[in-house]
Amino acid sequence: MAVMELLPFCSIFLFTLLASSVSEARNVGVNYGRVANNLPPATKVVALLKSNGIGHVKLYDADPSVLRALAGSGIKVVVSVPNELLASVAARPGFAQQWVQRNVAAYYPSTKIHAIAVGNEVFVFPRNNITNFLVPAMQNVHAALVRLGLDADVKISSPIALTALQNSYPSSAGSFRPELVETVIRPMLEFLRQTGSYLMINAYPFFAYEANSDVISLDYALFRPNSGVVDAGNGLKYYNLFDAQIDAVFAAMSALKYDDIKIVVSETGWPSKGDTKETGAAAENAAAYNGNLIRRILSGNGGTPLRPQADIDVYLFALFNENQKFGPASERNYGLFYPDEGKVYDVEFSLGGGGGGGLRWEEDGGRPSPSNSTSAPPAAEGAGGTVRASSTGETWCVANAVVGKARLQAALDFACGEGGADCRYIQPGAACFEPNTVEAHASYAFNSYYQKQGRAGGSCYFGGGAYIVSQSPKIGNCALPSGV
Repeated sequence: MAVMELLPFCSIFLFTLLASSVSEARNVGVNYGRVANNLPPATKVVALLKSNGIGHVKLYDADPSVLRALAGSGIKVVVSVPNELLASVAARPGFAQQWVQRNVAAYYPSTKIHAIAVGNEVFVFPRNNITNFLVPAMQNVHAALVRLGLDADVKISSPIALTALQNSYPSSAGSFRPELVETVIRPMLEFLRQTGSYLMINAYPFFAYEANSDVISLDYALFRPNSGVVDAGNGLKYYNLFDAQIDAVFAAMSALKYDDIKIVVSETGWPSKGDTKETGAAAENAAAYNGNLIRRILSGNGGTPLRPQADIDVYLFALFNENQKFGPASERNYGLFYPDEGKVYDVEFSLGGGGGGGLRWEEDGGRPSPSNSTSAPPAAEGAGGTVRASSTGETWCVANAVVGKARLQAALDFACGEGGADCRYIQPGAACFEPNTVEAHASYAFNSYYQKQGRAGGSCYFGGGAYIVSQSPKIGNCALPSGV
């Protein structure tokens, strides 16, 4: 992570993954940084990851002791080629081959290395003069994987900071810095397309909020209920700064005609402590940001207003507070854990059971009907219910409780009103009125609207209050319709 990430806001102001998931494509992981002299040994760290259900980890190097400790753990790993090696990897295919052999092939598949990050935030410090090495280095690493027969299993990318953008507000105006487009951005995106990989983005709403707290709502930055911000360029309404930042990148990629490339958020987080002038750096804010983001991703609502169908994996920064990092106090206080393995604040890494407004998932679909099931299926990680896979290929739209009851109620009112959803079955006394909760009723109404719209893209968003599932849901004893 860069010490500072300054995002333009009309030149000053900007609005600019945890193993369990609803599907394989939605994960929350952690960055395991080690710029500290007091961290536990790698074997204890792996035990910590497993005990907290964290199934994805990103490293900033390929340290042998860490890779050996991860062997047999089942944890998926991203290893990194440090910036200082880019010149050698780019200029010498043999060096790249040797690096891949020693740091990937030697541990795979016992250590589940599934991606290589070539460099990190290469464009942040122009004086390093390594930008031109990036794409050749990625190509040489990929060629090495091909020779070893690992290219289908191990993807290659390179994390970029949002400072790679010339414009990021409003999101619809997102564009890359002109001096980077032809020299490195377009060639990198073409490489990612050809290899079936994804773009890694380091996105920190904290920096934007800290620099512009007089105009950016803290609720907007922390995924808490708020009135939202309308993007005048595309008419979309944003309820959190994270979405706005990611959609600025999507817009920048779209301007270059690379709409088909997936984004992975390789770093994001919020500091639990900072210097006096670092507005917003506090444990309660870090818990809100990371906790709400985890729930949002794992509940299946990983899309954005511009890309509602996107599955965006996220890696939180960072696993530990790192006492030897340079810069302001916040840089040493992004950790989810202290070096003694105690939690810095209380945040859960899975959705768990319970709650969910009475939602559960069954195999059957169809019109509203009583459930004949007398036994509960296995617990799911989804919307607080249970889940069994459906083989129909159909999809449904359900409510996301993370946004809060007020926003769900407003969206429910729209769906049953001008949205034209069939809400007869959730009226008092009707077959699907129970359970009488906002989330349960909203799920029924959202799904009705979604099905009436032909499951069109964007019709299951409701300001972040809904997400798509591929298993047939039930509300109480009523199955949600799979068609109109």
